[in-house]
Amino acid sequence: MNADRRWPLRLRQGTGLVLALLLLNAAVTFHNVWPTLGVHWPGELSVEFAVLLLGLSLSNAWLGRTCGGMLAFLSVLVVVFTLARYAYVTVQALYGRDINLYWDGPRLAAVTGMFVRVASLREVAAVCGGTLIALAGAYLIARWSLGCLDAALRMSRPLRLGLGSSAALLCSCFLAQQFSGAVPRIPRFSVPVARTFVAQLERIADAASGHPNRGLPASPPLRSDFAALRGSDVLLVFMESYGSTTYDRPQFRRALGPARERLAAAIRDTGRGVVSAFVTSPTFGGGSVLAHLSLLSGVEVRDEEHYVLLMTQPRPTLVSAFRSAGYRAVAVMPGLRESWPEGAFYGFDEIYGATGLDYRGPEFGWWRIPDQYSLAALDARELQPRPRRPVFAFFPTVSTHMPFEPTPPLQPDWRRVLTSSPFDAGPLQRSLTRTPVWTDMGRAYVDSVQYFLDTLSSYLRARPDGRFVVIILGDHQPAANVSGEGASWDVPVHVIASQPQILEALQAHGFRPGLLPVRPATGRMSELGPWSLAAFGTAATP
Repeated sequence: MNADRRWPLRLRQGTGLVLALLLLNAAVTFHNVWPTLGVHWPGELSVEFAVLLLGLSLSNAWLGRTCGGMLAFLSVLVVVFTLARYAYVTVQALYGRDINLYWDGPRLAAVTGMFVRVASLREVAAVCGGTLIALAGAYLIARWSLGCLDAALRMSRPLRLGLGSSAALLCSCFLAQQFSGAVPRIPRFSVPVARTFVAQLERIADAASGHPNRGLPASPPLRSDFAALRGSDVLLVFMESYGSTTYDRPQFRRALGPARERLAAAIRDTGRGVVSAFVTSPTFGGGSVLAHLSLLSGVEVRDEEHYVLLMTQPRPTLVSAFRSAGYRAVAVMPGLRESWPEGAFYGFDEIYGATGLDYRGPEFGWWRIPDQYSLAALDARELQPRPRRPVFAFFPTVSTHMPFEPTPPLQPDWRRVLTSSPFDAGPLQRSLTRTPVWTDMGRAYVDSVQYFLDTLSSYLRARPDGRFVVIILGDHQPAANVSGEGASWDVPVHVIASQPQILEALQAHGFRPGLLPVRPATGRMSELGPWSLAAFGTAATP
């Protein structure tokens, strides 16, 4: 072959080799493009890729060509490491924490099951097909890259020596950076993916070991004579994903300003008052049950291991405190579609899950049931009948849950909400045609929060003589693609009551009059229960 023909061939081989090196390195060093599911490569190097390159260089020098089976195995390994890297950077970006397979794995399975139930067959097929195509594409890219690299190492001794030496030098630089802070961080290495695997194995081993570090602190006193309530009902509303970002991000704060003004007017016009504060949630972007248990038990629960362990112990809770004072304790849980073993731990008198609520209107997204319907059902079944015991109601909402749309329309006629045709055709059609924009969920989030604030305003006006205290708080911040990078774990809490002494008692714990909480957070979410019980008791009475 003459020189004129060899040159284009060498150019193609050289270009292919450079591309293969870049792809294999970038496969385990990419970062998340916040606030999306996309990724980008910031120019970091991977010590794991350096080890792979050094191994292939030595193998080709001593053993010759790498067999096809080994290249296939290495290609699968590259894909596995790429998936682990994607999970690592994406969970950190969206949820503000590291991935925890022991905790996140079962929840991913639950979310997958929910998607299968609510999505159409075409949507399920599209997701499954897309996933298989993506995995096959990742494997083929890895296999091609490794093939190009192995062929280049086999054919050129100088190239093999140069790449092998460069790989050994990179490994040495990485080790030096790990063991000495004085070594310059040049070149810049990415966090090894292997470290993620080791961390997951350690968490799983710790969870299965039953070590003493899984112990829980003693429960705080959860007692009150409830004298300040004077027989009023208490509605504990966990507003899904209601985070401090609704105040911290200027665009969210401005957009929700009118809804908060309407709520403040409804509170004032019905002879009630409100105080607000920030508390720090034990979770971020998900894991609502951790927030629920932390508040109801008074024990901070930050992971599933402690969550499960606490459930095995006889502990006092807000539910047991209210029941011991003669209250009827009910849970209104529109997102509950399966058995709920936690119900036995809490000891509710009645649990209204999705089936028990018997919603027959149009369905809204994954969660089906509008929060207005759930509140109307609670009112009709538990608060309106007379005579009855006072009610303590636990209500985790769903309409502000990811993906936030479609947001139901608000129905001013609360009697119609409970019918099979709760909405007019026009508002209903406009609502159902709005679907999530996954790359920009801020607008949908604000719309869903506004919907619930307006729902509460409407309910207060519909029940001006209702004898109840309403505690509204977020369970956690929305995912970081909504709340922002580096967002705090704080959530707002508002207490609405017609008894001034209750509101005044809460101000001693850092609450401020009105719907505008101020920093710093008054404390942890687990502390809110004891504060509330104290405010409801004799000590709060003048």
